[in-house]
Amino acid sequence: MRIMSVHRCPPTPAATGLVEPHAPLLRHPPAGQLLYKVMSVENCLGSIERGYLHFNRVDSYKDFPGADRHDGEQLPGDRVGNAAAAFVKAPGFSAADYYDRSRSRTYAFCAALEDTDHVWTYGSGSPKGNVGLVFEFDRLRATLNRMLKSGGAGLEFRGIRCRQIFDLNYGMVDYVDWATHRANEARLPNPITYAYLKDAGQFAQERELRISLSALGIGKFVLDDLTEIDFPQHLHLDFDFRAAFADGTIREAVCGPRCDVAFLSAELTRLGATTVVIGKP
Repeated sequence: MRIMSVHRCPPTPAATGLVEPHAPLLRHPPAGQLLYKVMSVENCLGSIERGYLHFNRVDSYKDFPGADRHDGEQLPGDRVGNAAAAFVKAPGFSAADYYDRSRSRTYAFCAALEDTDHVWTYGSGSPKGNVGLVFEFDRLRATLNRMLKSGGAGLEFRGIRCRQIFDLNYGMVDYVDWATHRANEARLPNPITYAYLKDAGQFAQERELRISLSALGIGKFVLDDLTEIDFPQHLHLDFDFRAAFADGTIREAVCGPRCDVAFLSAELTRLGATTVVIGKP
């Protein structure tokens, strides 16, 4: 599944995704904030060459050490109350069901607000080492918002172009006591709230800002032939890395301690990223 820039999308009954509809519910960093996205050299070059930002479905973090199996999940203290709240027109479908389905339709691109030793653990098992891209958050946000304005982007599913159904949001993750924190004490929260909560005891060192793409957690999304759209583990959002390097959206590429600098430099040159300043941690 991929979100791409298109001139026009065929009309469908599905609502078009919105840009920052939940901004008032989320915390944003100050102006001038830098983001540190560390990944393997191979994954970095693949993203640049094929022109995308890689998003993971938040309920899919399972198969690596330290993975947050509860990412995007409703809090354990909330679940009983959420399960007791049903929809008037669908009494068999509870708020807990709604939050679970929303989670299965939410994707995240994660970066760090600080350049710490912890961020350099990501992508470190690669033969070519790892590399960190330093983004200017304000420029990145402006670029993605322009792309996903209503009518300016489409969703590709199994080679078919569809209406863009994902809401785009940005926020700093809030770290809480996962076992005791409640988000539904006063009222049922918006599903986006759960996508920006993590356990402080395990994950506070991440200092994460995430960009989320989330689809409505009610109903089903189908193509014109009634084929149901499933939500794969990964989603790619079109992104022009060459333009981002040129206009300062990406300030530099920082090499990890075991990075193959010669290989990375040669590949960046081949890909036309000639304005990149390669630094070292």
